[in-house]
Order: sequence, then C-alpha cells, then structure tokens
Amino acid sequence: MKNKFFLLFLFLPLFIYAHEGGNFIADDLLATMKPGEKAALLMVHFGTTYDDTRTMTIDAINSKTKETFPELEFREAYTSRIIIRKLKERGIDKPTPLEALLKLCSEGYTHVVVQSTNIIDGVEMESLRRDVESVQPFFREIRVGTPLLYSVEDAEKVVKILGERHHAAQGNKSNRESFVLVGHGTYTPSTAIYSQMDYMLKANGLTNFHLGTIEGYPTFDTMLAQLKAGKAKRVTLVPFMFVAGDHAKNDIAGEWKEMLEKEGFTVSAQLEGLGQIPEIQEIFIDHIRFGLKHRMLDIMTKKAAYAAGKDTE
Repeated sequence: MKNKFFLLFLFLPLFIYAHEGGNFIADDLLATMKPGEKAALLMVHFGTTYDDTRTMTIDAINSKTKETFPELEFREAYTSRIIIRKLKERGIDKPTPLEALLKLCSEGYTHVVVQSTNIIDGVEMESLRRDVESVQPFFREIRVGTPLLYSVEDAEKVVKILGERHHAAQGNKSNRESFVLVGHGTYTPSTAIYSQMDYMLKANGLTNFHLGTIEGYPTFDTMLAQLKAGKAKRVTLVPFMFVAGDHAKNDIAGEWKEMLEKEGFTVSAQLEGLGQIPEIQEIFIDHIRFGLKHRMLDIMTKKAAYAAGKDTE
C-alpha cells in the first residue's frame, strides 16, 4: 500500500504536466522565495531601429507587462547586435540579455523570469538560453518563457486571431482575395513551424491564407505556386513578425510586392507587426503567467522518473 502511495506521489508531477501540456510541472516561483529575495521580469526582443513600429509593438507589450506584473521588477534587452549598435549611434542604449542579467545579479535579484517576443523556437531562443545558462549559478532560479508558437494550442490561437482580424478588415471582398503571411524563416529544423501554420490555416477553413518566409521554408516560390493554384487575383501581404521593421518595409512591401505584381497580381501590403495585435500580446502575457507557476522538466529528470516507476513493477 505504501508503495502505491509513493508511486502516486512520484508521478503526480508528470500527470500535472500532461494535463497542462508540454514538459512542465506546477511550481509557483514566487511562493518559493524567502525573505530578502527579489524577483524580476526580463523582456527580450530582437529589436528594431524603426521608432514607429517599436512604439506600437515592443513599447506596447513592455507597458502591458509592467501593468500586469507589478510584483516583478521590469527590465528589457535586445538580442540583435546590429540594432543595438545602430540605436547606440542615436543615443539609445539597449543591453543584451547577458548584460541585463548580470546587472540584475549585481543588484541582488535572485529569481528571474525571462520572456522573449520571438515567434518561433529558433536560433534566437537557442542563443537566449545559452546566455541564461551562463549566469544560472548566480541566481536562485531563472525561468525562460516560451516563444509565441511553442505548442499546438499556441498555433491554434494565432490562426483564429489572424483569421478573424484579416477577414473582418477586408469586409465582403471576393473569395479570390488572398492573404500572404510573410515570416522571417530560419536555417534550422524549426522552420517547420511555418509549414505547420500554413497547414493549420487551411485546415481551419482559411484556404485563401498562405505562408511564406524570407530565409526559410515555405519559400516565395512555394507560396507563389499556391496562389496560382487558387487562381488568386488580389493579394494582401502581411508580416508574420513581431515588428513591422526592416524586413517588412524592404522585403515585404518592396521586393515581394514587386515580384508578385510582375506575376500579374494586384498587391497591397498591410504593414502591421504581430506585436501590434492586443490578442497576440495576451498570448505572451499568458506565457509569463504560466512561467511563474510552472517549471520546465528536463528530459533526464523525466527519464529518471520513468526508470524509478519501472523498477517498482
């Protein structure tokens, strides 16, 4: 009987993470803190040199997180060294994640939640996690939140948000009005999330929505083939990026628009970053809430639990 209770206790965290989705278990970060310890929230952005989109995206979500989590000291960091350098030339200083974390350490902060505004779990997230790992010994605990598209549920939410937003904005236009969401893309296997999103858009009835990437897959050509197969006439290009910055203004509203027009389409560009959409901002806010209440289980911890269970059979 005692062994049965022990097994239930051992595997309870695994049941919880299975119910909540992903490789997480319930663990309240703030509840574990001792008197004198301090907690902070570090928002991490790729960044942009365009003041207009920064105000509507990065500054907007920064403001919202400050209001939502007043119990946490708020800080921000940028990951793009090129953007950091260009902004510094204009007198605007933005720290890297490593610099921001070391400063928090020097100021006595013991617990930190790091939340990025990355869209996918790609190379930028890998870089961020390496920065966090390098300073992990200096803190009691650091938790890294997940990007916009981490779970299937995340993708389903984004599909619903974009479908409602763009269909509503376009009114009663012909069914041949097509929307092309243009993501940045990456050279790692995580580029597959863009194909997943393209599939899920169509699986949810948004057959006139297509997704392409500038530096990954789906490519411009694969997106173009879908437009032609659907006999599209009018195309609206929409950035599938947090900010509508350099890529949006030069690649999407410039090169992609021109190439599609040469193919005979009537093309417009709606330069709205995902970060401008309140419902998208809320997904990131929810990821912070989740991160405060849940801790990620590494695979070796899970394997040890599985092994312990098998040993008692």
